[in-house]
Amino acid sequence: MTRGDYDERLGRVRDYIYDHLDEDLDFARLAEIACLSPHHWHRIYHALHGETAFATVRRLRLHRAAYELRQTTMPVERIAERAKYDSAAFARVFKEQFGMPPARYRREGVYAEPACNRDEEGSPMREIEIRQAPPLTVAGIPHRGPYMEIGRAFDQLHNVITTRGLYGPGQHNVAVYFDEASITPPEKCRSLAGRSVGPETPIEPPLERLELAGGEHAVLRHRGPYAELGAAYDWLFGVWLPGSGREAADRPCYEIYINTPMDAAPKDLITDIYLPLK
Repeated sequence: MTRGDYDERLGRVRDYIYDHLDEDLDFARLAEIACLSPHHWHRIYHALHGETAFATVRRLRLHRAAYELRQTTMPVERIAERAKYDSAAFARVFKEQFGMPPARYRREGVYAEPACNRDEEGSPMREIEIRQAPPLTVAGIPHRGPYMEIGRAFDQLHNVITTRGLYGPGQHNVAVYFDEASITPPEKCRSLAGRSVGPETPIEPPLERLELAGGEHAVLRHRGPYAELGAAYDWLFGVWLPGSGREAADRPCYEIYINTPMDAAPKDLITDIYLPLK
């Protein structure tokens, strides 16, 4: 089999996992979907994804739970049930990953930590600086749908980058969001799950090439779960920008991920949000 064959087969597994998170996943069934030997497919999956299939399922369920805690009124017990935990186990596992129990996370979010500096109105003081950002060549997988579901495109990206041997030093995962989520129906929101690569890198389907212009950017460093990125954007556009004396350029924001959910707990994730400036 070619690398493309492995990518296509594990892509079917990835899609099945995303579409069946609410179900008790049978890992023998996943091997069938991949058309790979049940004895070896776990090792192949781990080699291409950097984590086991079990770890993928656990990570996706917990990140969905964090989003539901912050963005919905769904009872905690129901969220735990959807994540396949009883209430006590969910509270324990969630605290390990997010640094606080689910109920407190719903009330306060990660920026409620006492160590977080706050302004006179009690809002979190976030890290931000003005940088001259270099131009970036991005190889990416397009995503259409709710921005919180871009993880599926990133999983496909990881498969393709790995099987084609395109990983290299100094690269980062990059996300570009083209539509304003507050006025665009979620199913029509367009984004790109990408990887920064060298300008001479061959980029072939399903990857798409995107060139991000360099220049002056306001860079906000967000520490914590992706479910809280919306609050970071609200602060950037609602607090910092109006008080900065600066004007945003007519180009989309993008995010550079300093680490990923595969190598850091949600509470330890670091994301740099780049806002182009005029």
